[in-house]
Amino acid sequence: MSDPRSARKPTLEDVAEAAGVSRATVSRVINGVRNVDPKLHAIVWQAVDATGYVPNRAARSLVTRRSGTVALVVSDAVSHDDDPFMRRFFADPFFGRIVGGVMSVLRPKGIQLALQIVGTDEARGRLVGDLGQGQADGAVVLSLHPDDTLPRQLYEAGIAAALVGRPAQPVPISYVDLANDAGGVLAAEHLIGRGCTRLGMITGPAHVPASQDRLTGFRQALARHGHAWFPTVEGGFTYESGETALLELLERQPELDGLFVANDVMAQAAVMALRGRELRVPDDVAVVGFDDSSAALDARPQLTTVRHPLEDMAAESARLVLARIDDPSLRVESVIFDPKLVVRQSA
Repeated sequence: MSDPRSARKPTLEDVAEAAGVSRATVSRVINGVRNVDPKLHAIVWQAVDATGYVPNRAARSLVTRRSGTVALVVSDAVSHDDDPFMRRFFADPFFGRIVGGVMSVLRPKGIQLALQIVGTDEARGRLVGDLGQGQADGAVVLSLHPDDTLPRQLYEAGIAAALVGRPAQPVPISYVDLANDAGGVLAAEHLIGRGCTRLGMITGPAHVPASQDRLTGFRQALARHGHAWFPTVEGGFTYESGETALLELLERQPELDGLFVANDVMAQAAVMALRGRELRVPDDVAVVGFDDSSAALDARPQLTTVRHPLEDMAAESARLVLARIDDPSLRVESVIFDPKLVVRQSA
């Protein structure tokens, strides 16, 4: 005989029965009331998943005065509907890893994610206005150009927000970042340890703080080993720019035997371009990438790369936002992750 509950939508009572707690406890957990025992919190959300209960978002919003939504905002110097940027967004593993990390924190709490891509001052102003009116409770932000006014606008509007990556301009806003300079040091030490003496680097865009830091770390480490100069070519963190930069680098350093590339997508393209010049990786040119993304595994040979724990960083930024939503008086905070070298076949 079938369970009579299967013919109707699950209720709070069903969740309470499955979790072995009171209806009031279930309501407090689902509505985000603070000071609930973390163990009970986990049990209730497991029961929500098991019963298939869908919280009434409208009713929940009336109780909590929250939307139950956090925005993931990508702010870049492009138009909102710029096709090349949109193709890059959906193709670049960097962005997918950010989404996955944020969702790992929001999903268990029943919080929805709203993706917002803004590329003009007008769009940024609209977004801040929408957030101020409660369309989302806070924002995880990727600010991708140096003159971006969005971080300061969010701060001045009192929006709960955190950046993935250090802001290019000083702004009192929380952020999560990687010790990118330490990643550059890891790459340099590994290439020197292999015996490379004619080194070069494909950097990321010069205006991006992470690019600057990776170059600085690489340069300082090489200087400590007596390498006063090495050629660099700026790339755009895209596959096409990696190939173009590699060919330009070979013109400057035809005897190149060690290469550091500021992200894996460009490094994958560089490896292909080296093959086209009949240069073997790593026998003729050792290559180290950066990110440890799917591009590192797709490359042939697979890339030795600096691990960039994007999922963990994005998750931490989401936690910072949720904490500030709960307590707007919290101090501005930075969380810095350490990179590590992942050795594969390319170096």
